[in-house]
Amino acid sequence: MLRRNLIANSISQVFIIVLGIIFIPLYIKYLGVEAYGLVGFYSMLQAWLSIFDMGVTPMLGREMARFTAGIHTPQSIRNLVRSVEIIVISIAFILAIALWLSSVWISTEWLQIQSFTVAEVANIIAIMGVIIGLKFCEGVYRSAIIGLQEQVWISLINAGLQILRYVGAIVMLAQVSPTVECFFIWQLFVSFLTLIVFQVKLNTSLPAAAKKATFSKQSLVSVWRFAGGMVGITFLSLLLTQVDKLLLSHVLGLEQYSYYMIATTLSGAIPLMIGPITQAIYPRLVHLHANNDTQELVIAFHKGAQLVTIITAPAVLILSLFPENVIYIWSGDAGLAKVVAPILRILVIGSFLNGLMWIPYQTQLAYGWTNLTIRVNTLAVVVLVPAVLLLVPIYGVNGAAWIWLSLNIFYVSIAAHLMFRKILNEEKWKWYLNDILKPVIVGLIVIYMLENIVTLEYFNGSRINMLIILSIYVVCLYLFMYLSCNQARIRRLFTMAQDKYFD
Repeated sequence: MLRRNLIANSISQVFIIVLGIIFIPLYIKYLGVEAYGLVGFYSMLQAWLSIFDMGVTPMLGREMARFTAGIHTPQSIRNLVRSVEIIVISIAFILAIALWLSSVWISTEWLQIQSFTVAEVANIIAIMGVIIGLKFCEGVYRSAIIGLQEQVWISLINAGLQILRYVGAIVMLAQVSPTVECFFIWQLFVSFLTLIVFQVKLNTSLPAAAKKATFSKQSLVSVWRFAGGMVGITFLSLLLTQVDKLLLSHVLGLEQYSYYMIATTLSGAIPLMIGPITQAIYPRLVHLHANNDTQELVIAFHKGAQLVTIITAPAVLILSLFPENVIYIWSGDAGLAKVVAPILRILVIGSFLNGLMWIPYQTQLAYGWTNLTIRVNTLAVVVLVPAVLLLVPIYGVNGAAWIWLSLNIFYVSIAAHLMFRKILNEEKWKWYLNDILKPVIVGLIVIYMLENIVTLEYFNGSRINMLIILSIYVVCLYLFMYLSCNQARIRRLFTMAQDKYFD
């Protein structure tokens, strides 16, 4: 099952990443750079408002995985789902109303709009509020379905819904109205449809209970400690990962802000590539820990960590070493490539380091241990948030990018060390050396050798030729990095042994 989930999640996620990257230049073509800044502002706003999730999304996913291990009864898990539904829907409604009421203030006092009227932007922000509320509820159902290990289903549905989201948006912009308001109305429709599909799937996937599901204070009390820890982690993580975007949305005009958000979106492909791995690995880690099978848990940890490195490092090397070429191939706009490339180079390395911490973090959650992340993030907030407030107004986007990189150097070097002192304490150097350094060093050697054989400078701006060469680079990187890992040999990487829990 794990192998099937990994393959399904990976294919779906790669497909979604490619769709997102392909369609951004089309959005900019129809909407303009400044209007795309509003799309970036929406993404940032959605991230900030996730704090009101109150930890219930990861908590519900964890409890669903525990349900598959026999910890919950059908009645108790349905009561928990109903309790969470009532809380989340209420919060989503309040958020939508709050954004509608504050839309004029945001348009006049926060955003630096140039080509739009206040009324236009306020109306768009009101629509954003409804979309965020729907996606807020959608996330809960998604997490629960993943916890039930229905990754194949959710991968297929995600792919179909994303096609509808991206292609439909372009059709609406081309055939109905090339306005950012039209764009967000379409996003509203797809989000509503997605919510219905996920809710029906979760309801039909759970076994019938003896009684009708009801709100249960007892169900919530039993998981409050984990959910409370997740609230702290989420809030601190938001401060560390989103305060730069929040501040830049205020101090920069929408056009300049859009350049930073374009770089952020491209570097954001890295965590999207890791998502399928954590979706497949996390329920297994929970399951193995619940059954005290430490030996298999260690194996799953290293396999997941090596997969993260192998899947993301080739893209990171290409994006960090050849950012201007990549952006030019992607957009066809040499001016855009020149502006965004320096920002992208820094952000993508930071995102890679951040991604390396995902499997250790998922392992902590499998153990039900949230205190470490809270303590580490609190320390990081004390140092880095003032740095953002000081440096971003002076150095703008470059200062924000360097802060992001510094944060993730701290996580990989300090936070990981603290984790291994308490759990998996004999696995630290295996993680650093075998799971990370070995494939990365192999990748750097491969890039160096390929660059000495043929360089991109030979092609005089030909996008097609540059794409061919970079594609060859990527294929070679994946092949040699794949072969370099101890637990990722041929016939072993995606053919993980089936154990008694995952037939």
